[in-house]
Amino acid sequence: MLEDTGKRKLAARALRQVLVVLIIGNIVLAVLETVPEIRQALGTHLSFVQLACGLVFVIEYVLRLYVADLHPPLRRYGPFWSRLRYALQPDALVDLIGALPLLFVLFLPNQAVTVVVILRLLRFLKLARYSPALRSLISAVASERRALLGSTMIIFGVILLSATLMYLIENDDQPQKFRSILHGIYWAITTVTTVGYGDVVPVSNLGKLVSNVVMLMGYGLIALPVGIIASAFAREIHSRDFVITWSMVARVPLFEDLKATEIAEVTKLLQAQKVRKGLTIAERGDVADRMYFISEGEVEIKLPHDTIYLGEGSFFGELALINQTRRTAKVTAYRECQLLILEAEALRNLMDRDAALARKIMEEARERAEAGKKVLGELAEEELEQAGVFADGEEARTEPELFEESECGPEDKDVDEGEDDGDKTKTPSQ
Repeated sequence: MLEDTGKRKLAARALRQVLVVLIIGNIVLAVLETVPEIRQALGTHLSFVQLACGLVFVIEYVLRLYVADLHPPLRRYGPFWSRLRYALQPDALVDLIGALPLLFVLFLPNQAVTVVVILRLLRFLKLARYSPALRSLISAVASERRALLGSTMIIFGVILLSATLMYLIENDDQPQKFRSILHGIYWAITTVTTVGYGDVVPVSNLGKLVSNVVMLMGYGLIALPVGIIASAFAREIHSRDFVITWSMVARVPLFEDLKATEIAEVTKLLQAQKVRKGLTIAERGDVADRMYFISEGEVEIKLPHDTIYLGEGSFFGELALINQTRRTAKVTAYRECQLLILEAEALRNLMDRDAALARKIMEEARERAEAGKKVLGELAEEELEQAGVFADGEEARTEPELFEESECGPEDKDVDEGEDDGDKTKTPSQ
């Protein structure tokens, strides 16, 4: 639940939302507590709330430390060293910062007032754990640190040069305002950043000319790091989306044995579709010619004797890629959904171009048939397990007839498809 790695997705999501609310609430309370009137009127209540929230953060930190030896990269170090290594990671240090205010209040109630206020405000750093966008931004800045350092050096070089020139030009006319290069640096920073407070300005014609050049250069200099961060952030978001999409495709049994390059080829075929809550995604009786990946939201699938729900990260309609039949279930958006669609025709075209890929997919289909995988309505066994449903009993059927096509090679597919045109009523498939 803490790391959102198990099957308790709803509990993990609820816990995450509670912690986010506590973090934001603590920041607001820490700010309000500095207002004298509010502190006098609600000081006792605010302190009680802060102590309660601090206790929650301490418990969270201790529990995260307790399960640290279960993390796959750390478990090989043993119980002690795995927890020590985890405690030194940035996320764990931020959690420790969130827990420290309570410890300071308990053990140093009078000497640590300022430190406690600062640490309470630093709890906003914990939001990075729950915000993928913020983590992507931090990652983008870290990946472009050399370029940002270079642009920063250029900016400071221009500031130093312009401050020196302005000192040499204006020192005689304004000895109080440009007493040294350090005073000139103040003017240069406010000018390069286009703030221009107006408290220090050149009066000579040459000084005004230099000032105009510095102001014009300021626009380009400030845009330089902004452009670097923006492009890196866009690249990071694109990479993250690709990884998420790639991992969803790799979970599909038909594709799980493919190479990374082959899975990447399949992901290029995906089409995005946004569906509002309550709208129909697939109608009963339609030709099942595509499969779906749920990147956001939740769908409702009404089977003849059951209704199941699939959420974020799940997939359905895998069987549609092999045997296109009429749908026997209606699929609607239970919540607003962001779907990725893989059409059977697009996959077939890819398989026609790549005989090795076609062979692997058809071999996997044949192995699944020989293993006697169960189906219920329109969903295969793996798809049912996503929703916590298992196909057994009289309603369950095996899949062999779905994959008769797999007995032939990819070069024979067109012939087989022609022979099967009149027999489209085999086991229902997505």
